[in-house]
Amino acid sequence: MKVGFIGLGQQGKYLAINLAEAGYDLMVYDVRPEPLEELARAGAKIGDSPRSIGQYASVIAICVLNDAQLEAVVFGSQGVLAAAAPGTVVVIHSTVQPSSIAKIAEAAAVLRIEVVDAPVSGGEAGAKNKTMSYMVGGSDEGIERCLPLFQTSGRNITRTGPSGSGIRAKLAHQLIVCINMLAAYEGMRLGHEAGLSAAILEKVVHEGGAQSRLADRWSKLSIRSATPALFKDLQICLNFAHELGISLPGAALAQQLLEQIVP
Repeated sequence: MKVGFIGLGQQGKYLAINLAEAGYDLMVYDVRPEPLEELARAGAKIGDSPRSIGQYASVIAICVLNDAQLEAVVFGSQGVLAAAAPGTVVVIHSTVQPSSIAKIAEAAAVLRIEVVDAPVSGGEAGAKNKTMSYMVGGSDEGIERCLPLFQTSGRNITRTGPSGSGIRAKLAHQLIVCINMLAAYEGMRLGHEAGLSAAILEKVVHEGGAQSRLADRWSKLSIRSATPALFKDLQICLNFAHELGISLPGAALAQQLLEQIVP
């Protein structure tokens, strides 16, 4: 199987390295030379455009930052769809608007190309340690083709339904993470101001109903570099909630306080 990977950022670079180290025939693309050089050392071929990846691979993974970048690498004369053959599977790992996934899936279907949306959770550390979690939407056949690739970076792979359902699950997940962070911040601050140590608070939280992965390790967390991505994800949540006609006041408050609450 020839595999393509576009977007070698904090998560994408290590997802791609894991594929190369697993022995896949891999071609990668990014706009920056540094991660390309690192992937070349890991054994990957280097493409000169998204189109070159589309021409080369039968399964193409995309892990870019936002909707604009996603559409830029998929559409246009130098995009993936300009050269991908019928039967190709395009995997989208990016956290983007559900409407962007739908737009790309519709355009791909005309060309008999399948879109599998497979956003991930775990960050750079999860990609490095091969402990990523996947939320995967697509046909059974399309997902089966991708499973061995996903398993190079993690074994927690949840099938969420048809294409487009993975991103919906990811948005719900990110919303809960951020509100959980707000709760942990305020609870730990209350306990600290009341004279309790971080160790005692974390033990109490871990053993009680407030337990969460965030709160368990609150004093040891250092994830401020993720703040811009979390802000972006919350904005997508709020936009999508507006489309659904529902109110998410907790998400709005968490986004407003994000700079303060991210440890």
